[in-house]
This record gives sequence, C-alpha cells and structure tokens, in this order.
Amino acid sequence: MTMSSDNATAADFDPRLYDGVTIKRGLAWVFDVVMIAMLCALVLPFTAFTGIFFFPALMLFVGFIYRWFTLAGGSSTWGMRMMGIRFRDHQGASLSSGLALAHTFGYTISVAIAPLQLISVILMLTTPRGQGLSDLILGTEAINTGR
Repeated sequence: MTMSSDNATAADFDPRLYDGVTIKRGLAWVFDVVMIAMLCALVLPFTAFTGIFFFPALMLFVGFIYRWFTLAGGSSTWGMRMMGIRFRDHQGASLSSGLALAHTFGYTISVAIAPLQLISVILMLTTPRGQGLSDLILGTEAINTGR
C-alpha cells in the first residue's frame, strides 16, 4: 500500500511536512546537477578527455551513482540536505539501498525521456504531497526534515 495522494487520509497529511518542498526540490536539483558536472570534470582527465564526446552519457552515469549512493546513505542528495528535505518510503522510513536504486532508476529514465520528466514536474506542482512520477510509482515522498 502506498501513501499516494489518492489514498491518503486527512489524519496522515500534515501540510507542514510538504510546505515549500517542490521549490526546495527544484533548488536541490540545480545544486546536484552542478555537483555532478564538477564530478564529471574531475573524471574527464581519466578518460584521456574522450569523455567530452559523450559528456551527456557521462553525466547520466555519474549522476546515477551520485544519486543512488547519496539517497541510500541518508534518504537525500547533498542538494536536498542543503535545502532541508529528505525522501521517505510509504511507511515513513528512510529509503533502503534497494528503494534508493529503484528511485534513481526511475529518475534516470525520466531524465533520459524528456516527456516523462515534464510529466513528473507537472505532478510535483499539482499533487498535494508534491510527488513526482517515480514517487507515485514507488510510494515515496519528499518531506521537510524539520531542521
């Protein structure tokens, strides 16, 4: 059972958990993309600079590893931590490594297929819990950490 907006009750919906989360996710995403680009720039010499020819694929690969490991290590990327938000599963727990992998896979597919990313952004802007496509499929949600 997932806690998507379709089956959530008023009792388990605390608006303070979701206040500003969509904007924070957007800002965190910008920070994370910059971090991933810097990591790719560090990797570039180890590819004898041939990585410049497949830089988008390198960004996708490095971004996948970055997201998976940061989500598995604390239910948030470094950008999300800066913004004071984190993911939780449908039971309110932190993401397991497997769920972090599934979420990262869903996100990567969405980034690779632009219409899916557009649908995900629209969902984040219109659902009560600010859930994107991967969130709705996996039963995850981003919430304020309360810091």
